[in-house]
Amino acid sequence: MIDSHCHLDHTPLHENLSEVINRSKEIGITKLLTICTTLASFENIKEIVKKDKMIYGTYGIHPHETVSNKVDKQTIVRSVNENEKIIGIGETGLDFFYNYSDREKQISSFKAHIEASIELKKPIIIHSRDAEKETFEILSSYKNNNLKILMHCFTGSLEFSKKLQALDAFFSASGIITFKNSTDLQNTFKSIPLEKLLIETDSPFLAPMPMRGKKNEPSFIRYTLEKLSNLQETTVEKMSKITTDNFNKLFNL
Repeated sequence: MIDSHCHLDHTPLHENLSEVINRSKEIGITKLLTICTTLASFENIKEIVKKDKMIYGTYGIHPHETVSNKVDKQTIVRSVNENEKIIGIGETGLDFFYNYSDREKQISSFKAHIEASIELKKPIIIHSRDAEKETFEILSSYKNNNLKILMHCFTGSLEFSKKLQALDAFFSASGIITFKNSTDLQNTFKSIPLEKLLIETDSPFLAPMPMRGKKNEPSFIRYTLEKLSNLQETTVEKMSKITTDNFNKLFNL
């Protein structure tokens, strides 16, 4: 198993990192990808990836944070090239649900991340909420650049997933697929090809059933894995191998 998206620099994971790592290993997790959201976050991540060989990191500015964290393509490229354990770009993207940051700033930042991803030949980890049209239009404009797309915590429509599949995107399932009111999303994940699926916790957020209401952590990923296996009508063991292989293929590990 691999948790393809967690935030180990956030409370309470950061303060209890050794225990979090041990519990992850106990359930069979082999890699953790801790995700960058701000410039300050990246400084913490550079130290966190040194804690254990199973931990890798990313560089990126979350769409909510683009109002106060401005980066350009070359800054991203330089920061990633300085550390071999930084294996992805993001999380970046568009969030028009909360609009914590100006839309134009979000779009500009998203494009800088995409262009850095293309130059570095590393996957881009995308957050998209209430912005399906704009997200797809921007990604489509780069479709001839061998962009490696990972839709993190995918909650989009079936139609959006089909469009993204045409761009060869990967899709990561979070604990949301275990929620009782997520029937539409569950049906979408039934339709995504096995070779395009990953799993994540997005911890410490979005704890899956039956842990909902608690602070999430990587070891809870087994509940999302079980649900995805059920939706795809396969075994937990097979789904674990499939999602692990997909992660390693996407991130060239």
